[in-house]
Amino acid sequence: STRTFQALRIAVNGELDNLKQTLEKSTGFLVPGGRIVVISYHSLEDRIVKQFFRDKSRSCSCPPELPECRCGGIKLFRLLTRKAIFSSDRETACNPRARSARLRAAEYTGEDMK
Repeated sequence: STRTFQALRIAVNGELDNLKQTLEKSTGFLVPGGRIVVISYHSLEDRIVKQFFRDKSRSCSCPPELPECRCGGIKLFRLLTRKAIFSSDRETACNPRARSARLRAAEYTGEDMK
């Protein structure tokens, strides 16, 4: 019943859409060198954060078959965590709710989108 309630809460509150919007708006609040750190508590959230950081840390989004870049893409973030960071066994023993937490971080490069 816990997972069912969680799924209903996520859908009713629009939590995944809010997360996507918040991540997109985050660049407007960061100064060059500023860092964004996100803690997610389930795989749906983590996937959104992972894809956002991955997409925004690439300098080109053109298909690989193009001989040169046509998108004029700019690398907005530099990844600080290549993989998600999980809580230690010690932290989980002290705080059982931390067992599902995943942390990801990136640094804003200061380049604005065209």
